[in-house]
Amino acid sequence: MDFFIIFTSYLGSLNTFVVWLIMLLFCFLSILFFLKLFGYVGLYVYSALAVIIGNIQVLKTVDFFYSPEPVALGTVLFASTFLCTDILSEHFGKEKARKNVLIGFAGFLFMTVIMLITIGFKPSANDWSQDSLANVFTPMSRFFIASMIAYLASQYFDVWIYSTIKNITKNRYLWLRNNLSTILSSLVDNTIFSLLAWIILNPNPETLYNVIMIYIFGTYVLRIFIAFVDTPFMYFSKLFLPKNND
Repeated sequence: MDFFIIFTSYLGSLNTFVVWLIMLLFCFLSILFFLKLFGYVGLYVYSALAVIIGNIQVLKTVDFFYSPEPVALGTVLFASTFLCTDILSEHFGKEKARKNVLIGFAGFLFMTVIMLITIGFKPSANDWSQDSLANVFTPMSRFFIASMIAYLASQYFDVWIYSTIKNITKNRYLWLRNNLSTILSSLVDNTIFSLLAWIILNPNPETLYNVIMIYIFGTYVLRIFIAFVDTPFMYFSKLFLPKNND
């Protein structure tokens, strides 16, 4: 049997939260790995990949113990980009952190346009992938717009609030600026995306109560947990800076 089938089948036999933790740790360790090998450029690469894959992963929902409603995946990848911007702000300056935001945005926009062109090709009679590709890569316009606006707003807010807290505390309390910036930025991200996607741009708007309880706070619990988990990785990041760090 194919290794990938065995691997995914094994993961499917585990508790959902355990698999989620495995993915979380893998993403955070990958950030340190990219940082060590490529410096700040590695974080640019990781962020672009995370935004692209996260927007694909969000199409899948799973059941979590804390929520009566299915929860969309993608939370780990989106939240991990805040760790990237925080590391960039801490060790390389806020200008490189801002550039990281634009690279992530440009990467997702490029992928979307390329895949729309790909789907636009008339498939051959023997093609088997057209419907699958269309289902995954043809974005509903309101989700695409909401996701991109929320991403830009929350990421720029993260860079600003991280630098502000760093200045106020005079470079002390790394744990405070890391946690507080990620928690607040995640709330901005969840709120903007949910209001745009489910109320403002939705032809059949959800009630504000449902949006707040299901969509805004539905994944926010996980994001707060992620903010605390990524704190040790923020401290470890100093050990993974390349020797020629500029």
